[in-house]
Amino acid sequence: MPVNPAEVAHRAASDAELVAWVDEHDQLLGALPRAELRERGLIGRCTFILLFNGAGDLCVHRRTLSKALYPGYWDVAAGGMVGVQETYADSAARELAEELGVSGVELRFHETFYFEQPGNRLWGAVFSAVWDGALRLQPEEVSEARFISVEQALAESATLLYCPDSLVALQRYQAASA
Repeated sequence: MPVNPAEVAHRAASDAELVAWVDEHDQLLGALPRAELRERGLIGRCTFILLFNGAGDLCVHRRTLSKALYPGYWDVAAGGMVGVQETYADSAARELAEELGVSGVELRFHETFYFEQPGNRLWGAVFSAVWDGALRLQPEEVSEARFISVEQALAESATLLYCPDSLVALQRYQAASA
């Protein structure tokens, strides 16, 4: 349940935002409001940005309680839905700047993957970046953030609520980097 008026207003604007609607092969079908895409069980595009510091620790953040998906969950990736006129890379840069206040960094693209579970169907693009500066959290979407080892994040995900889609993005990144 939303906890403050700013989060409520942000959620309403987010639900009305036009996002890319795609098919099972990631081919663009058009644009739909985010809430309609979710309600109809259709597939959208999403970005996952794994933000590391120079020591190799991963930024994990806690989602606000007003988020439509996974409210209050911990997340191993910044990111979000791709706008209909955006590329995956454009969306990744925008989301990283909005959520964590990080811009002007090199975003490395790794791969796209399909994810599906009830209420969440998407094609996701995995990116990574390195940042040692301060974070500026978007208060309507992110309640707290910290850098921890990847091993600690994966261990925590066994006992704390972590976003399942971004965990898949992290696991795919790890497998490709091994």
